[in-house]
Amino acid sequence: MNQADEKYEALFTPWKIGNVEIKNRIVMCPMGGTSLFGWFELTGCHFDKEAAKLFLERANNNVGLIIPGIAPLRDTFWGKWLWQNPKMFEDLKVFMDEIHKTGAKLFVQLTAGMGRSWAITELVAPLHKNKFTRAILKPILDTSHELASPSPQKSRWAHDIECPEMTVEQIHEIIEAFAKTAKLCKDAGVDGVEVHAVHEGYLLDQFAIEFFNKRTDEYGGSFENRYRFAAEVVKAIKEMCGEDYPVSLRYSVESKMKGFCEGAMPGEDYVEVGRNMEESERAAKYLQDAGYDMLNADNGTYDSWYWAHPPMYMPENCNLEDVAHIKKFVDIPVVCAGRMDAEVGAKAVAEGRIDAVGVARQFLVDPEWITKLIENRLEDIKPCICCHSGCFNFSSSKGHANTQDLTDTMGLARCALNPETMQSKKFRVEKAKVSKKISVIGGGIGGMEAAILCAKRGHKVTLYEKSDKLGGVFIAAAAPSFKEKDRALIAWYIREIQKYPIDIKMNTEIKDVNALDADEIIVATGATAKKIPVKGAEKAVEAVDYLLGNKTVGENVVVIGGGLTGCEIAYDLYLNGKKPTIVEMQDDLITTKGICLANTSYLRDFFKTNNVPVYLETSLCEIGDGKVTLRGKDQSTFNVNTDSVIMSVGYNPAPLAPGGKNVHVIGDAKSVGNLRTVIWGAWKVAMKL
Repeated sequence: MNQADEKYEALFTPWKIGNVEIKNRIVMCPMGGTSLFGWFELTGCHFDKEAAKLFLERANNNVGLIIPGIAPLRDTFWGKWLWQNPKMFEDLKVFMDEIHKTGAKLFVQLTAGMGRSWAITELVAPLHKNKFTRAILKPILDTSHELASPSPQKSRWAHDIECPEMTVEQIHEIIEAFAKTAKLCKDAGVDGVEVHAVHEGYLLDQFAIEFFNKRTDEYGGSFENRYRFAAEVVKAIKEMCGEDYPVSLRYSVESKMKGFCEGAMPGEDYVEVGRNMEESERAAKYLQDAGYDMLNADNGTYDSWYWAHPPMYMPENCNLEDVAHIKKFVDIPVVCAGRMDAEVGAKAVAEGRIDAVGVARQFLVDPEWITKLIENRLEDIKPCICCHSGCFNFSSSKGHANTQDLTDTMGLARCALNPETMQSKKFRVEKAKVSKKISVIGGGIGGMEAAILCAKRGHKVTLYEKSDKLGGVFIAAAAPSFKEKDRALIAWYIREIQKYPIDIKMNTEIKDVNALDADEIIVATGATAKKIPVKGAEKAVEAVDYLLGNKTVGENVVVIGGGLTGCEIAYDLYLNGKKPTIVEMQDDLITTKGICLANTSYLRDFFKTNNVPVYLETSLCEIGDGKVTLRGKDQSTFNVNTDSVIMSVGYNPAPLAPGGKNVHVIGDAKSVGNLRTVIWGAWKVAMKL
């Protein structure tokens, strides 16, 4: 068996949090939806067997410390406190015995709440705004409690909702609940707890940040008063559990905020309205002295969400310098998270700049990634592409609260690339009862995924691809410089598909599915670009042609379409020294639901910060020589000078054949979506064949 490269050696050394020894420096960071006590479920909190299965599999694959996702101290539904559910902790004790057999340690993360960051949905927002329906709803879902903030202020997600001020009595209830719940965790064999959070603009962070906290009592005003809530929490836990029981704090070094719902770009010179580095140096030491035994750190708030949940546009290791700096001001261990690269993280640990590397979403896509790292099989690690499509797709645009589907709200921490994650009952690999001959037409991601799964199930698979490359339209999507993980994913698929007895026929175009010698046929032929019937349309460059480099563009480029693809093209143009302009018919950029606000807000903030012209509620009338004619919201027309026009107005499904008894259409050929719909759809079909 291969051994890990010596450059990763520092990751596999032991360290301590208080008196608890952790076997290596890799921490599985908390993710919403992975709570061991359930998440946003009508049945109320309970021991979550699906999350337990997730963690046990990762524990068996060499993770050092596991921190499950947030456990609200009070049930989201029905209002019962966690400490009032003894059965749940009995189940937890049995699970902890299993975790400890693997050598891993586990801390339970407990949350005071979200306050103005509670991602109130489009479904719930109108019910809250009406006093009558809010009163009726209160015994089931107390929205005023969920939204309670340090001071009256606008919700991050629904700007027409004012969050109520939390009472001192509520604060004391929460502090008491932290202590009682932590004691039950300790008695169940949990190695420590993590307090959520002076981090990411959640409730305790809102109390700590003067921008959000306008209170005049003992929990507002001075530095000590603003951090009092978080300090009293750890003191209460220590009083009930003992000074030796480890308590970690989820902590944001800097808020990276320019204002309400406006974040700061990496490297930008700006005025911090949240917690700046000077205050953070003081706060980190103050919180350590209050009793915290570790800082689990990154940056950001929900106003600058892309720092805490970095999309592919953010640099790798984006929080490392700030976290390494804050370590100088404390004596307790400091973990750094945020698109951490294993090699860079190992070097930082070896140099004593941080104590451990925090990783989250990579655990969702590949549960065995640490084992593969240890065995020096890096090429076998399926990469996370930072899309947030399955794990955290809270979405929002102008005038809309969280537009995420209810099924997603109630089932976070799934993975676009790995359907089995948190869905093992729905998606699973089982040997087929009868081995069939299966033809897959199309070698894009969906076609390759279907072919691999069918082969795993014991079928004889032939894959037909009309070009000389596997990857389909995702090759174009992966072309921009900031899509290095997308390119790695294509390379992973090409290597992975060769591990199975799949007959791959390149440069082979199928025109008649009936001519195939197959029991079942999977059609994965993708989609074709939409056309706009305007004068001069033939002068435009199609998005795919630009991305693949088939056609060049000039310095000034108008991008027609402000959806995700159009915005990514405009971003790519800017990074390449061009001057893009975006034209979009909707009232905001990227209005499609299911695209995480961390991703969309980065692009919106980037264009605003860098003065990229954006014309909203505007349509294309004509493409002329050196100009486009547009029609604005008031129906008046105007011209914008340009050297080139890129058309990015969506796609239409292009199935080779309609579905039938033994013909199954998947992916964009069935319905245009994203990588999640492509991969999950491939599984839904392949599991049944």
